Amino acid sequence: MSFQGGSVMAVSDIANRQNKIGWGIFALSALGLECAALFFQYAMGLEPCIMCVYQRLAVAGVLFTSIIGFLASRNFWGQIFAHGLMVYATGEGLMVAKEHVEMQSGDSFFFACEFVPNFPSWMPLHEWFPGVFAATGDCGEISWQFFDMSMPEWMVVVFTGYMVAQVLMLAWVVGDHVDRVNGRKRRHSA
Repeated sequence: MSFQGGSVMAVSDIANRQNKIGWGIFALSALGLECAALFFQYAMGLEPCIMCVYQRLAVAGVLFTSIIGFLASRNFWGQIFAHGLMVYATGEGLMVAKEHVEMQSGDSFFFACEFVPNFPSWMPLHEWFPGVFAATGDCGEISWQFFDMSMPEWMVVVFTGYMVAQVLMLAWVVGDHVDRVNGRKRRHSA
């Protein structure tokens, strides 16, 4: 009976480590993307448009959500909360990136690219951090490509990858939680 209890605890420890590794990878990749965006802006002279700014905000959301997930890696409800935030951040980022791709495709005749971000009045990030969140570029301009894909097309790939990885990680968390609950029920009934 103690062996079974030890086995359940080991799964929990493995799941905790897996969670921390997963959230750490999310955080480091998001930090890398933010650094790359600033490199493109300041070293290469590529001015961010409003859609780029919104995608930066979504990536910042992934970064902060990853930190929450990392810190709450042992708490099931903390994990559920972090995954919920992650779905929101990546979903918003994916939606904006797809719209940006459409703007750049030329198929959208009536697209409008604003210059002032529509942040809430209680959180004007473009005023607090203009070096990161001020929009100075044109949404329709394609000034960088890699393997024949523009930056917003790559962000569609990135946000989709985040979504898929996060869903797999959530399945792991829920599966581990179910195993632990079932293990506790077996021990108490024995």
